[in-house]
Amino acid sequence: MSQILDLSPIESPEQAAVVRLYGQPLLEMPKDLYIPPDALEIILEAFEGPLDLLLYLIRKSNIDILDIPMAPLTSQYLVYVEAMRRHNLELAADYLLMAAVLLEIKSRMLLPRPPRQDDDEQLDPRAELVRRLVEYEQMKMAGARLDVLPRAERDFEWVSVFVAEKLVERLPELNLHDLQLAWLAIMKKARLTQHHRVDREELSVREHMIAILRKLEGGGFVTFEMLFEPRLGPAGMVVSFLAVLELVKERLVQVAQNEAFAPIYVKLADAANDA
Repeated sequence: MSQILDLSPIESPEQAAVVRLYGQPLLEMPKDLYIPPDALEIILEAFEGPLDLLLYLIRKSNIDILDIPMAPLTSQYLVYVEAMRRHNLELAADYLLMAAVLLEIKSRMLLPRPPRQDDDEQLDPRAELVRRLVEYEQMKMAGARLDVLPRAERDFEWVSVFVAEKLVERLPELNLHDLQLAWLAIMKKARLTQHHRVDREELSVREHMIAILRKLEGGGFVTFEMLFEPRLGPAGMVVSFLAVLELVKERLVQVAQNEAFAPIYVKLADAANDA
């Protein structure tokens, strides 16, 4: 039966009640008051396993891990295991197994060891336990170093920031279609300024190439339109265009453009200037 106790002091001095139950004073503690065994629990140390407990005892006693005195270490270990066994038998299963290992090592060290003919050196019964303790301590220290490192969503939060990268300016590459468009624009302008005449004349591409090279003797850039003379008529301008293409093919002139749809410029090639 569950009961509620009121430990507030009694207002009436005539009654020597120790507690109140549902507001009523009681002269003595209830006989059927039930207090569970686990109502008060004191935890001194928390260990992650038997190796952790052994390492704690070794460091607490300032013992060299490579030369463990088994008798005192086993005694201290059994005290802790007995306390845990009384508290929780299932939790102490791994610890009991390690206790058996310690007792075995202790007994092997106490018993005389006859010399063996197949081995020159006697193996230390503690060697396997020392190896496991050293490896466990190394892993525990590595885990501690990793734990102090900043961890996302524990020590900091990820923040996304958009950064626009600056694009490298690239000049457009000229091709035959660009020259064709520039040529068509020139032809359209020539039709607006010239009358239609039908004449028979013989034109030389080589002569027009020489004339264009003369116009470029200054070494600087000249606009593409400056290489053509509208007074020559459509036939002469066609021959001049063929002359420009032939000069480009022979790498005697260079064509350039600052940006898309910008004017096209022509200059003598470097090899021509050196010549």
